[in-house]
Amino acid sequence: MKLYERLRELRKERNESQVKVAEAVGITPRQYQRFEAGEQKPGFDNLCALAGHFGVSLDYLAGRTDRRT
Repeated sequence: MKLYERLRELRKERNESQVKVAEAVGITPRQYQRFEAGEQKPGFDNLCALAGHFGVSLDYLAGRTDRRT
């Protein structure tokens, strides 16, 4: 599974809007939309913030493993 697919899956599991996730991790809603659409890849700081927000490991977020933690 690709990063943008994981982001969408995790967000929907939590019933959060793209705007809410963006606000929670300190980025603009448009930037988060680009991440979730696969148009742009987040930098390391944003990856860490997203993983922290969703409570998953970086490897899970990046699709390198199916273990969340």
